[in-house]
Amino acid sequence: MGSSRRWWWAPPASPWGRGAGKGSGLRGHVAVKAIGFLLLAAIAFRVLCCFSASSFSSSSPPEVMKGNCDIFNGDWIPNPSGPAYTNSSCRFIDDHQNCMMNGRPDLGYLRWRWKPYGCDLPTFDGVRFLDAMRNKAWGLIGDSILRNQLQSLLCLLSKAEEPVEVYHDKEFKNRRWHFRSYNFSISLIWSPFLIKSEIFENENGESTSEIQLHLDTLDAIWTSQYERFDYVLISGGQWFLKTAVYWENGKEVGCHFCQNKKLTELGFEHPYHRALQVAFRFIISTEHKPVVFFRTWAPEHFESGEWFNGGACNRVLPYKKGEYGGKFMDHVMKGIELEEFNKAVSAANGSVGQRLKLLDTYSLSITRPDGHVGPYRTLYPFAKGNKNAASVQYDCLHWCVPGPIDAWNDLVMKMVLDS
Repeated sequence: MGSSRRWWWAPPASPWGRGAGKGSGLRGHVAVKAIGFLLLAAIAFRVLCCFSASSFSSSSPPEVMKGNCDIFNGDWIPNPSGPAYTNSSCRFIDDHQNCMMNGRPDLGYLRWRWKPYGCDLPTFDGVRFLDAMRNKAWGLIGDSILRNQLQSLLCLLSKAEEPVEVYHDKEFKNRRWHFRSYNFSISLIWSPFLIKSEIFENENGESTSEIQLHLDTLDAIWTSQYERFDYVLISGGQWFLKTAVYWENGKEVGCHFCQNKKLTELGFEHPYHRALQVAFRFIISTEHKPVVFFRTWAPEHFESGEWFNGGACNRVLPYKKGEYGGKFMDHVMKGIELEEFNKAVSAANGSVGQRLKLLDTYSLSITRPDGHVGPYRTLYPFAKGNKNAASVQYDCLHWCVPGPIDAWNDLVMKMVLDS
């Protein structure tokens, strides 16, 4: 798919805003300790709330269930046959996610498959999928994680037929492919917030100013094309952790981690709630009614730091069930998504609600720290003579292709064919 822009975010700000300043003397010290205690109590309360409110297997609406089998609740089991494709058999893998090409030495991460409790999840069948999608169009709307999923989908489909790229913009962020024998098209639409935004980043991901986010206005790049699609897959979340200034009704109403500005710190949760509310309201109310899949939060697995301060992901095996429960941020963002999705389904009428479906990839993903790109964003990062080997930057957010992300599309096929 050609070289992508740099994937990383701005350093994530504290979700608590600027916090308290330094106190002076005993009184200040006591005050700081008291505030610290309150913050810890608040964190504990919110984690408990997230677990109970978003009990991830039980909060899913009924349409994701088939009989007694929840396809999102299961475990990874050994798969000796390996992946459905490789970097040599698929030309749609972005260089930064092409772990095999870039010299990842272990291949064990490719030999697992997702097994729901109580049933089997069929592996992706490109011919069956394309037959079902004859004369139809898909729109995939979101950020670079969605682009990551699209690479996997194109590789799986190309086993049945190679698509032709019929459109791309100057930066290759918005693209479209066509499967001629089936008159089937897939469009990739870059909209990391789903709402209107002004982003001031260069091609290296370096910001020159705060992002400007309009919480009450959807991004026209996807709403203007919405009527073209029979199926839509949307996702997001990660970009809401960035520094941003928020607008409503044409006025600045607050910000997240913006310095040297006299604006109210709103954090990232309220804006993400608002973005999903506006997006779901549009989906429910517009006359055109495609089938819409909302994919849940994609967890990262940085350990011993973050992307900007030495964080890494060197595990080579999946976590065992219950071994790892995710980070605080995972629970907050997943909780927001489930809350807004369930509200949207409840607000929708009959068949409209049935066409809004939750693609819950969280449980599959949280247990696969071994499936990330890690240091293999670039060709042989630790090769002898590589002057940058000592400062290799890890990507513990995006996924190797092929890899665990292929199971996301196994779920898509199962849900599409079942409906």
